[in-house]
Amino acid sequence: MCGISGFADFNKKTSKEILQQMNRAMLHRGPDGEGYAEFKTDTASIGLGHRRLSIIDLSEGGAQPKAFQKLHITYNGEIYNYEEIKNELERKGHQFNSHSDTEVILHAYNEWGSAALQKFIGMFAFVIYDEDKKQLFACRDRAGVKPFFYYFKDGLFLFASELKALMHHPNFKKEINTDAVAAFLQYGYVPSPHCIFTNTYKLKPGHFLFINLQNQQLQTTQYWNVYDAYNKPKLDISLPDAITETEKLLTSAFQYRMVSDVPVGVFLSGGYDSSCVTAILQKNNTEKIKTFTIGVPDAGLNEAPFAKEIAAHLGTDHTEYYCTQKEALEIIPTLPFFYDEPFADSSAIPTTLVSRIAREKVTVALSADAGDEIFAGYNRYDYMLKYGKKIQNIPGFIRNGIVALMNVIPADSIPLMNKKYLFHSRYEKLKGLLKDPSEKQFFKSMSRQINEKNILKLFKSNVSEIPTAFDSNELKDEQYSILSYMMAIDYQTYLVDDILQKVDRAGMSVSLEGREPFLDHRIIEWAAQLPLEYKYNQGNKKFIIKEIVHQYIPQQMMDRPKMGFGIPIAKWLEKDLKPFVDNYFSEEFIKKQNIFNNDEVQRIKNSFYNGKSERAEKIWFILMFQMWYDKWINNN
Repeated sequence: MCGISGFADFNKKTSKEILQQMNRAMLHRGPDGEGYAEFKTDTASIGLGHRRLSIIDLSEGGAQPKAFQKLHITYNGEIYNYEEIKNELERKGHQFNSHSDTEVILHAYNEWGSAALQKFIGMFAFVIYDEDKKQLFACRDRAGVKPFFYYFKDGLFLFASELKALMHHPNFKKEINTDAVAAFLQYGYVPSPHCIFTNTYKLKPGHFLFINLQNQQLQTTQYWNVYDAYNKPKLDISLPDAITETEKLLTSAFQYRMVSDVPVGVFLSGGYDSSCVTAILQKNNTEKIKTFTIGVPDAGLNEAPFAKEIAAHLGTDHTEYYCTQKEALEIIPTLPFFYDEPFADSSAIPTTLVSRIAREKVTVALSADAGDEIFAGYNRYDYMLKYGKKIQNIPGFIRNGIVALMNVIPADSIPLMNKKYLFHSRYEKLKGLLKDPSEKQFFKSMSRQINEKNILKLFKSNVSEIPTAFDSNELKDEQYSILSYMMAIDYQTYLVDDILQKVDRAGMSVSLEGREPFLDHRIIEWAAQLPLEYKYNQGNKKFIIKEIVHQYIPQQMMDRPKMGFGIPIAKWLEKDLKPFVDNYFSEEFIKKQNIFNNDEVQRIKNSFYNGKSERAEKIWFILMFQMWYDKWINNN
């Protein structure tokens, strides 16, 4: 994993020094080296920058930017099947000078153009400058594991792995997109392809773009779509055969992600997904797999004992670390730097901590994300399937009456339930479901913290809802089910902009490459066609994954409530983080910022400190934006 940056400047004013500033803003992404290439055409100056974290071919043969004939590349990621592609290209007469996958990409692009992307199994974001065709080609992997930001305004095209690199260009205009701010406060992230700044975008997963350097025309094209898999008929396959074939595919995907010239480890939480990755890898490897777990006991976050038991059962080389609440809290002021677009998933804190521990022993770590999106693991799927129709059948006047009552009764005052994980957040979301329980609105409400009506109250000026993948109608009627709909949407939204962004930035904060074995595109293409009951079976989520895991780990060792990387946000905001809230929610800060309606901000804050703990997520989301704003707008 590395960091890439660059430009196409049709005004020909961007110097190598500026490119170096952009590139060096991402030192943490690639501490092992840097490289630059510059070009001039009649119409533009072009620059490619690269920060290197050496993973495959540690020699100078792996250095970038790299050239082949008139093609030049800067690349972030890994093509795991590059040896097979290399063999195919050699049969066609190609000759190679290194052992790097970077060189294979260049030759593949030379041979097949953009169609080469269909051959790649991996995670990638790269830009190729074609001297002969006078064009830039940029792409992002199918699932969006690797980030790619770009900016295009007034004849200046910029790109980078992280937003902060773009901000280091003197002509980058930091104009905040308030519609994107509104979306962030609803979801906790800015949905792709939008960005917190105007004229700035994230390239969508499964897309590539061309820029014609002669006429400045930019065109994006989708080369892979998850709906192509979901819109195929379900397979006619028995459960035993489905289990066998699924495990074969998982084994192939997981083994590919062990390809490396540096040490590799696995994040082991003790849940089904990470246990599945660890069990299959340990079965197929003679050496002990390195596994890592973190616990924060005084913050109520401790899966370490479960992970230790599973690691012992599987025979891995296990490392567990117990950190203090103080260590966890100390991560928070660093978040705006590494998450340089507002980001509110508090599990970024433990993910950063476990990345630090892993980096002491390995350079690559496998993270078992996407099992929930692919195999129906989220509780919200369960709620929708169990309670969706029941809520829809409640007469509207009764639903509205319940909402009015919930507005009066704080979540904290409900015995027993107030102790459950994420209850306060779910209490708020239930209000939205009761107001509009239609299937699509049900799912949208489950995915948001603040509804449209309350969002409008927060802003001084009007804001509009930005189009997102939540609005997709691509799932065909003949293949439609609410479960497939929810999984497909999550795969394109929450997974991309929350989970993958979290893991990328947390790992890169300590120069650790994160790999996502469940995000081999072959897995979702297969799983989308499995009968739904193999994923969600009479209330049993991730059914087929559990059947595979139980072959290696006793069921009684695995069966326990899903924990997640939960952080006690309400407790922290009431005590340790209260000085931050007092500062960033102050009337002085709000009025000077001139984005939010001060009265509404104070109302939310005061209701929280007066006992409505369910407001904690809203306070946290606003706080994360305010800290980001202070870092990148006030202090830059």
